[in-house]
Amino acid sequence: MSEVDLDPVIHSASRLRVVATLAALERGDRISFPRLGKLLDMTAGNLSTHLRRLEDAGYVTQTKTHVGRTPATYVELTPAGRLAFERYTQTLTELLKGARP
Repeated sequence: MSEVDLDPVIHSASRLRVVATLAALERGDRISFPRLGKLLDMTAGNLSTHLRRLEDAGYVTQTKTHVGRTPATYVELTPAGRLAFERYTQTLTELLKGARP
């Protein structure tokens, strides 16, 4: 990827919102799938599709567990995902600075 290329996995508006939300959490923190969907006002199906793409890229992990008898899924940004987001925001900032007259 060249200096001016924005990561296409993150660049999708919905995935950018997901990654930015997860990046706001402390390192090692995670959020429940329903809570993330509610924060982003995304349907479960839409969120699931975007999380799968981010997971395939190694940017997020999803942990499936149970709380009592109820299934629960938690989402966390990986170190690679955090680095990719930092690079993305840095590249975007550089592009915007270069666009100024």
